[in-house]
Amino acid sequence: MKSTFLSHEQVFERPLRALKALGAAAPASDLARMTAVDDGFLTEDTGGINYYLAGGKTVDRFGRSDPCAVCAVRPVILLEEGDENLLRRIEEKGSVTTAEYGYYPTTVLDRSLRELAEKSLKDNSLQETGRSVTVAGEKLPVYLLSSREVILLPLQQGGANGYVRLSDGTVVSEGDQVFLEMKPVRWIYDRENALLLSAMALFAGLDREAAEAYLKEGFLDDLQAYGTQTLRKNAPFRVENHDELSLIRAYAEANIPVFIHGLSGDGKSDRVREIDPDALDIELVNETPETINGRAVYNEAKDEIIDIKPAWLVRLERLCRDGRLHILFFDELTNATKQTQSVIFKIVLERFVNNRWALPPNARIVAAGNDRSESSASHDLAEPLFGRFAHIYIRTTVENWMPWAVRKKLNPFVMEFLANNDLYLRTPYTGTEANADPRRWEMASRALDSSGNDFSLLAPIVGRDAAESFITFFHAQQQINELAQYSDEELSRLSISRRYQIAQQCLYFSKENEKEARALVHRLGAEYEAWFRYMLERKKKAGLK
Repeated sequence: MKSTFLSHEQVFERPLRALKALGAAAPASDLARMTAVDDGFLTEDTGGINYYLAGGKTVDRFGRSDPCAVCAVRPVILLEEGDENLLRRIEEKGSVTTAEYGYYPTTVLDRSLRELAEKSLKDNSLQETGRSVTVAGEKLPVYLLSSREVILLPLQQGGANGYVRLSDGTVVSEGDQVFLEMKPVRWIYDRENALLLSAMALFAGLDREAAEAYLKEGFLDDLQAYGTQTLRKNAPFRVENHDELSLIRAYAEANIPVFIHGLSGDGKSDRVREIDPDALDIELVNETPETINGRAVYNEAKDEIIDIKPAWLVRLERLCRDGRLHILFFDELTNATKQTQSVIFKIVLERFVNNRWALPPNARIVAAGNDRSESSASHDLAEPLFGRFAHIYIRTTVENWMPWAVRKKLNPFVMEFLANNDLYLRTPYTGTEANADPRRWEMASRALDSSGNDFSLLAPIVGRDAAESFITFFHAQQQINELAQYSDEELSRLSISRRYQIAQQCLYFSKENEKEARALVHRLGAEYEAWFRYMLERKKKAGLK
């Protein structure tokens, strides 16, 4: 992982996709507002601040390419293999993907906590963490205020107007001290180029040379990524980097209900099956309170009402007789009616069905639902029900989908295409024709396998645009006649997607230059070598090599 500036080309000549949607201007963090030299416009609602570009260029507050004297820093992080696992809360809105990584003193402390912070500072009870952050070339200590980490920053220069207005409307004058909170940094995530672009200009107060040196040498350390802090030896706790599966397993072992959020086709039920192949799956969109709670039947001979245990609970009890943990999976909970959600709430809360039958002690509850934007029939979870779950937000990418595809032995053409065209993993739903998503690509794989790779079957599954691009791509692959050369340093900087692309290109040279192709794939790493061997074997069996 390395930090640097955006280039002029990335901003203006061939702008990154996110900048096409958002524009080149960058809003300023509160830290940038307090450390920038104000020229009289910084405190106004201009929607941006001047920031440095690579090569001695700058962007002004209106997104124009102009030399300017007042500049902040909008960092860019170049991701290397494995760095994607450090990202948190990946979200997609239209054509822009964002993610959280690291902590930085970006925002003024909440008004409700300022009195406490000032009192703690006055009576010398503000606890130091032992860490520091470099601000405008000066190291400032990081303090612990309750559970929040803060720095104390004096405003050195009040600007052309004599003051600085912060993001919450607070006006700070020259000489005032301000508590800024260490907040998770939101980045624009460019998967195609393996880049993180700060959503705002983070800091200022450094000339170009000093800013460049700080990005190279100290910025990433100051960012203090969650989970990367050095713990004391024999510390009574630990901070791990969990993937989605290990999180679900951990909560299941702790008997904490889990709710999995994700888009349609993201593989929510597949993740549950990977943890418990025998999981009992109840699709709530087809259920009613009566089918969940069981039926009441009148016994005429005894003149009494008899409650009959629901069939799903009988199956669950049989499943749990082996003593191992088993998952009760309530799928499509957001598509269930409010009445059905109320029944599920009582089961989650009390672990009893219809106030009569207890869930087996080794049963664990997992629920899932699609994003509300995908379905007009979905409902928000009531707050009490929402609060009973640990919430895991998943997003399937080509990078985390590909190892699963190898394990499931998907069609090699599907994997080749997506390794080079990750934007087609998911295409927009229109309601008028088919669209692509991870589940549909698995369907496409089955169609190709059963038909001897008849590409004409793709359009009704993944849509015409994806199908036409699929066919065009493989026509173009037949024209490749040279394998590029890569140094070890170049390979070390490649993203996961780019490594899969190179491994795919090697497939077309394995017959004429097998030794050279295999050597290059070996240098990519064991995961890509396993992918390459699988693809080669499938192609040979199909008579394609």
